[in-house]
Amino acid sequence: MPFNQKPQKFNAKINTVTIGSGDKTVTIGGDSTFPFYSFDAPSENTPKIGVEISDMGLEGVSDGIKAYYEGASTMAEIAKKAAAMEGADFVALILEGGDPNGVNKSIDELIAVVKEVADAVDCPLVVEGCKNVEKDAELLPKVAEVLQGRNVLILSEKEENYKAIGAAAGLAYDQIVGAESAVDINLAKQLNVVTTQLGVNPEKIVMNIGSAAVGYGYEYVVSTMDRIKGAALSQNDNMLQMPIITPVSAETWGVKEAMASEADMPEWGSQDERGIDMEIMTAAADLAAGSDAVILRHPQSVATISKMIKALA
Repeated sequence: MPFNQKPQKFNAKINTVTIGSGDKTVTIGGDSTFPFYSFDAPSENTPKIGVEISDMGLEGVSDGIKAYYEGASTMAEIAKKAAAMEGADFVALILEGGDPNGVNKSIDELIAVVKEVADAVDCPLVVEGCKNVEKDAELLPKVAEVLQGRNVLILSEKEENYKAIGAAAGLAYDQIVGAESAVDINLAKQLNVVTTQLGVNPEKIVMNIGSAAVGYGYEYVVSTMDRIKGAALSQNDNMLQMPIITPVSAETWGVKEAMASEADMPEWGSQDERGIDMEIMTAAADLAAGSDAVILRHPQSVATISKMIKALA
């Protein structure tokens, strides 16, 4: 008996969101199928890859990452090398030095870094805060202000500070709002609802629904992304039709498999290779589950995931 393929078609689709300005932009979302279901319908926009850099420079990164940035001593030089990485679509600057429980850089210091990076590259930009709710509520509106006209994605607005960040980024300075929730479909939807109630255009919102490194409760990530994509497409839920971005590197390079030294765990092999493996496996799983963009750190991870996307799209 011959096989008769029956494409699964939906009347709904994921919103398209364009990051960047001028000739250098990337667009995510727009599909009306599940991830990589090109046999049901062609993909409007393939998933995109961002390269993470930090205001802390190369402090604490693996030897392989340091080798790629060899010769780069300023944030401008690091940003240029990140933008030129094979497979990269955008640069993601995380302002981790602002954490009050860490280095606790001042707002002015962090804004100076943002300006330096923005002046050095013309590619699309994503800027993430320090993950402290109170500090980000003060910091990210200022980031949105100094980058006015660049159409950047501001990560991350949370339930606790959505009024400050959503109003500044999404309304006052016409940037893209990154709505971050903690691996729960209801929390993700609720944050989208209250953000749109502020007046932010739904097509200027990108979701960061949370993630985990593979092997660390990752099944919750898969089930949440599956439910979000299912509700967005099959139920036409317009409060879940925002594309998803996943900062993978922040999760994978902090687990023991990536952090344990070869001296401590010689049987595990190369520390750098372990980190790369964790980053690639997590990114691949995120994309297959429903993420429209991932943020990575190691050049080998970026190149590998880029090849995977091209092969499956």
